[in-house]
Amino acid sequence: MAHVVSSLDQPSNYKDSQARVDRQKQNDLLSKSSTLYIGNLSFFTTEEQIYELFSKCGSPEEGGGVKRIIMGLDRNTRTPCGFCFVEYYTNAEALACMRYVSGTKLDERVIRCDLDLGYKEGRQFGRGKSGGQVRDEHRQDYDAGRGGWGAQAQRMEMERRREVEERYADAQDGPGAVAGGGGDWKEASGGDQTLKRGRSPDDEGDSSRAGHRMKAEDPDIEPERM
Repeated sequence: MAHVVSSLDQPSNYKDSQARVDRQKQNDLLSKSSTLYIGNLSFFTTEEQIYELFSKCGSPEEGGGVKRIIMGLDRNTRTPCGFCFVEYYTNAEALACMRYVSGTKLDERVIRCDLDLGYKEGRQFGRGKSGGQVRDEHRQDYDAGRGGWGAQAQRMEMERRREVEERYADAQDGPGAVAGGGGDWKEASGGDQTLKRGRSPDDEGDSSRAGHRMKAEDPDIEPERM
Protein backbone atom coordinates (compact mmCIF):
# COMPACT_ATOMS: atom_id res chain seq x y z
CA MET A 1 0.00 0.00 0.00
CA ALA A 2 3.01 2.30 0.28
CA HIS A 3 2.78 3.18 -3.41
CA VAL A 4 -0.87 4.27 -3.20
CA VAL A 5 -0.29 7.43 -1.16
CA SER A 6 2.56 9.68 -2.22
CA SER A 7 5.04 10.67 0.45
CA LEU A 8 4.48 14.12 1.94
CA ASP A 9 8.19 14.90 2.06
CA GLN A 10 8.81 14.51 -1.67
CA PRO A 11 9.48 17.62 -3.76
CA SER A 12 7.00 18.63 -6.45
CA ASN A 13 7.68 18.67 -10.18
CA TYR A 14 8.52 22.36 -10.06
CA LYS A 15 12.04 23.21 -11.16
CA ASP A 16 13.71 26.59 -11.26
CA SER A 17 13.60 27.68 -14.91
CA GLN A 18 16.69 29.87 -14.44
CA ALA A 19 18.86 27.13 -12.96
CA ARG A 20 21.83 26.36 -15.22
CA VAL A 21 21.93 22.63 -14.45
CA ASP A 22 20.17 19.67 -16.07
CA ARG A 23 17.27 17.77 -14.51
CA GLN A 24 19.40 14.95 -13.11
CA LYS A 25 21.76 17.41 -11.45
CA GLN A 26 18.81 19.29 -9.98
CA ASN A 27 17.42 16.08 -8.50
CA ASP A 28 20.77 15.31 -6.89
CA LEU A 29 20.97 18.80 -5.36
CA LEU A 30 17.39 18.65 -4.11
CA SER A 31 18.03 15.33 -2.36
CA LYS A 32 20.60 17.12 -0.18
CA SER A 33 19.01 20.56 0.01
CA SER A 34 18.19 22.22 3.33
CA THR A 35 16.46 25.21 1.69
CA LEU A 36 12.71 25.52 1.18
CA TYR A 37 10.69 27.73 -1.11
CA ILE A 38 7.50 28.89 0.64
CA GLY A 39 4.65 30.07 -1.59
CA ASN A 40 1.13 31.53 -1.33
CA LEU A 41 2.02 33.79 1.57
CA SER A 42 0.02 36.90 2.38
CA PHE A 43 1.72 40.20 1.57
CA PHE A 44 1.14 41.10 5.23
CA THR A 45 2.78 38.03 6.81
CA THR A 46 5.88 39.02 8.77
CA GLU A 47 9.26 37.33 9.09
CA GLU A 48 8.55 36.79 12.81
CA GLN A 49 5.38 34.81 12.00
CA ILE A 50 7.28 32.66 9.51
CA TYR A 51 10.06 31.97 11.98
CA GLU A 52 7.60 31.01 14.72
CA LEU A 53 5.94 28.41 12.48
CA PHE A 54 8.97 26.92 10.76
CA SER A 55 11.09 26.73 13.90
CA LYS A 56 8.72 23.99 15.10
CA CYS A 57 10.42 21.62 12.64
CA GLY A 58 13.94 22.57 13.71
CA SER A 59 16.18 20.58 16.01
CA PRO A 60 18.34 23.10 17.91
CA GLU A 61 19.39 20.44 20.41
CA GLU A 62 21.04 18.57 17.53
CA GLY A 63 22.71 21.65 16.13
CA GLY A 64 19.94 22.45 13.68
CA GLY A 65 17.08 24.93 13.47
CA VAL A 66 16.20 27.78 11.15
CA LYS A 67 19.40 29.24 9.73
CA ARG A 68 17.84 32.27 8.01
CA ILE A 69 14.71 33.52 6.26
CA ILE A 70 14.83 35.51 3.02
CA MET A 71 11.62 37.39 2.31
CA GLY A 72 10.49 37.66 -1.30
CA LEU A 73 10.21 41.29 -2.39
CA ASP A 74 8.59 43.27 -5.17
CA ARG A 75 11.42 44.32 -7.45
CA ASN A 76 10.13 47.89 -7.76
CA THR A 77 8.67 48.72 -4.34
CA ARG A 78 10.86 46.45 -2.17
CA THR A 79 7.76 45.28 -0.28
CA PRO A 80 6.78 41.62 0.45
CA CYS A 81 5.13 39.93 -2.54
CA GLY A 82 3.98 36.56 -1.20
CA PHE A 83 6.92 34.13 -1.00
CA CYS A 84 10.10 33.48 0.94
CA PHE A 85 13.03 31.10 1.36
CA VAL A 86 13.61 29.26 4.63
CA GLU A 87 17.05 27.76 5.19
CA TYR A 88 17.61 25.01 7.76
CA TYR A 89 20.90 23.53 8.86
CA THR A 90 20.04 19.98 7.75
CA ASN A 91 18.14 18.26 4.96
CA ALA A 92 16.19 16.21 7.53
CA GLU A 93 14.68 19.40 8.98
CA ALA A 94 13.63 20.59 5.52
CA LEU A 95 11.94 17.25 4.85
CA ALA A 96 10.17 17.39 8.21
CA CYS A 97 8.88 20.84 7.31
CA MET A 98 7.46 19.57 4.02
CA ARG A 99 5.81 16.71 5.87
CA TYR A 100 4.22 18.70 8.69
CA VAL A 101 3.96 22.35 7.60
CA SER A 102 3.25 22.33 3.87
CA GLY A 103 -0.50 22.57 3.29
CA THR A 104 -1.21 24.16 6.68
CA LYS A 105 -2.52 27.68 7.28
CA LEU A 106 -0.49 30.77 8.07
CA ASP A 107 -2.33 34.09 8.29
CA GLU A 108 -5.50 32.30 7.13
CA ARG A 109 -3.79 31.14 3.93
CA VAL A 110 -2.84 27.62 2.91
CA ILE A 111 0.90 27.77 2.26
CA ARG A 112 2.99 25.35 0.26
CA CYS A 113 6.59 24.29 0.83
CA ASP A 114 8.97 22.86 -1.73
CA LEU A 115 12.62 21.89 -1.71
CA ASP A 116 14.79 24.48 -3.40
CA LEU A 117 18.23 24.29 -5.02
CA GLY A 118 19.51 26.97 -2.68
CA TYR A 119 19.20 30.71 -2.36
CA LYS A 120 21.37 33.02 -4.45
CA GLU A 121 21.47 36.80 -4.34
CA GLY A 122 18.80 38.26 -6.61
CA ARG A 123 16.30 35.45 -6.21
CA GLN A 124 14.48 37.42 -3.51
CA PHE A 125 12.89 39.63 -6.16
CA GLY A 126 9.70 38.81 -8.07
CA ARG A 127 10.02 37.94 -11.75
CA GLY A 128 6.75 39.43 -12.97
CA LYS A 129 6.68 42.40 -15.36
CA SER A 130 5.19 44.58 -12.62
CA GLY A 131 7.85 43.62 -10.09
CA GLY A 132 5.92 40.98 -8.16
CA GLN A 133 5.39 37.30 -8.79
CA VAL A 134 4.42 35.95 -12.19
CA ARG A 135 1.31 34.29 -10.74
CA ASP A 136 0.01 37.68 -9.57
CA GLU A 137 0.68 39.17 -12.99
CA HIS A 138 -2.05 37.12 -14.68
CA ARG A 139 -4.41 36.48 -11.77
CA GLN A 140 -8.03 37.43 -12.58
CA ASP A 141 -9.56 36.93 -9.14
CA TYR A 142 -9.59 39.36 -6.23
CA ASP A 143 -7.24 38.37 -3.39
CA ALA A 144 -7.04 40.89 -0.54
CA GLY A 145 -4.01 39.12 0.93
CA ARG A 146 -2.06 39.49 -2.31
CA GLY A 147 -2.74 43.08 -3.30
CA GLY A 148 -6.30 42.78 -4.63
CA TRP A 149 -6.69 42.17 -8.36
CA GLY A 150 -3.89 40.83 -10.54
CA ALA A 151 -1.40 43.27 -12.05
CA GLN A 152 -2.83 43.05 -15.58
CA ALA A 153 -6.39 43.54 -14.32
CA GLN A 154 -5.27 46.59 -12.33
CA ARG A 155 -3.57 48.10 -15.39
CA MET A 156 -6.69 47.57 -17.51
CA GLU A 157 -8.84 49.26 -14.87
CA MET A 158 -6.47 52.23 -14.65
CA GLU A 159 -6.51 52.63 -18.44
CA ARG A 160 -10.32 52.49 -18.47
CA ARG A 161 -10.55 55.20 -15.80
CA ARG A 162 -8.05 57.38 -17.66
CA GLU A 163 -10.09 57.09 -20.87
CA VAL A 164 -13.27 58.05 -19.01
CA GLU A 165 -11.55 61.08 -17.46
CA GLU A 166 -10.19 62.16 -20.86
CA ARG A 167 -13.63 61.90 -22.47
CA TYR A 168 -15.14 63.89 -19.63
CA ALA A 169 -12.49 66.59 -19.96
CA ASP A 170 -13.09 66.81 -23.74
CA ALA A 171 -16.84 67.16 -23.16
CA GLN A 172 -16.24 70.04 -20.74
CA ASP A 173 -13.95 71.92 -23.13
CA GLY A 174 -15.68 71.19 -26.45
CA PRO A 175 -18.44 73.14 -28.26
CA GLY A 176 -21.83 73.07 -26.58
CA ALA A 177 -20.26 72.33 -23.19
CA VAL A 178 -22.46 72.91 -20.19
CA ALA A 179 -21.53 75.98 -18.16
CA GLY A 180 -20.01 75.61 -14.75
CA GLY A 181 -21.66 76.06 -11.40
CA GLY A 182 -22.29 79.81 -11.69
CA GLY A 183 -18.97 80.92 -10.27
CA ASP A 184 -18.74 83.96 -12.59
CA TRP A 185 -22.25 85.12 -11.67
CA LYS A 186 -21.51 84.81 -7.94
CA GLU A 187 -18.33 86.80 -8.32
CA ALA A 188 -20.10 89.58 -10.25
CA SER A 189 -22.95 89.74 -7.74
CA GLY A 190 -20.67 90.11 -4.75
CA GLY A 191 -20.78 86.60 -3.26
CA ASP A 192 -23.89 85.72 -1.27
CA GLN A 193 -25.87 88.93 -1.98
CA THR A 194 -29.30 88.31 -3.43
CA LEU A 195 -30.14 90.20 -6.64
CA LYS A 196 -33.72 91.20 -7.51
CA ARG A 197 -34.90 91.62 -11.05
CA GLY A 198 -36.22 95.11 -11.91
CA ARG A 199 -39.89 95.49 -12.71
CA SER A 200 -40.81 95.90 -16.36
CA PRO A 201 -43.87 97.58 -17.97
CA ASP A 202 -45.24 94.14 -18.69
CA ASP A 203 -45.20 93.39 -14.96
CA GLU A 204 -47.21 96.60 -14.31
CA GLY A 205 -49.79 95.57 -16.88
CA ASP A 206 -50.05 92.08 -15.44
CA SER A 207 -50.64 93.38 -11.90
CA SER A 208 -53.28 95.90 -13.11
CA ARG A 209 -55.18 93.22 -14.97
CA ALA A 210 -54.98 90.96 -11.95
CA GLY A 211 -56.49 93.72 -9.75
CA HIS A 212 -59.45 94.26 -12.11
CA ARG A 213 -60.08 90.55 -12.22
CA MET A 214 -60.15 90.24 -8.43
CA LYS A 215 -62.62 93.16 -8.07
CA ALA A 216 -64.92 91.73 -10.72
CA GLU A 217 -65.03 88.38 -8.97
CA ASP A 218 -65.66 89.86 -5.46
CA PRO A 219 -69.01 91.78 -5.19
CA ASP A 220 -67.93 93.43 -1.94
CA ILE A 221 -65.19 95.36 -3.67
CA GLU A 222 -66.41 98.69 -5.01
CA PRO A 223 -65.78 99.09 -8.73
CA GLU A 224 -63.19 101.63 -9.58
CA ARG A 225 -64.64 104.89 -10.79
CA MET A 226 -63.73 105.91 -14.27
